[in-house]
Amino acid sequence: MFFLIGINQESEELEHDQMMVCDNCGSYGRYRVFMTYMVFTFFFIPLFKWDRHYFVETSCCHSLYELSEEKGIAIKDHERVEITSEDLRPVNVSNRVYKKCATCGYGTVEDFEFCPKCGKRF
Repeated sequence: MFFLIGINQESEELEHDQMMVCDNCGSYGRYRVFMTYMVFTFFFIPLFKWDRHYFVETSCCHSLYELSEEKGIAIKDHERVEITSEDLRPVNVSNRVYKKCATCGYGTVEDFEFCPKCGKRF
């Protein structure tokens, strides 16, 4: 007898529409909310999910944050909630931080002390 079973990590984008001013780059943008989870499948049929985590990605500079579980569940249940900065915990994917020059507006993820465009200190 031949069985096809598997354990996979999957993600699901959640519906949420909220404008925001990014704390990281200072631009206007939107939040993209998604959930990641592990799923056990049997003959390609998902049987159960576990280890759910909720994330938010900004549309302006693509900063990634982990969302509080309470707000994530509320968004998944199609409740009308507002995401605040207290609900977000930065996820440091590549140990790089987006920097934006206050003088000229040049943005970079490089580890410069001075802006390569205008020469002012970041």
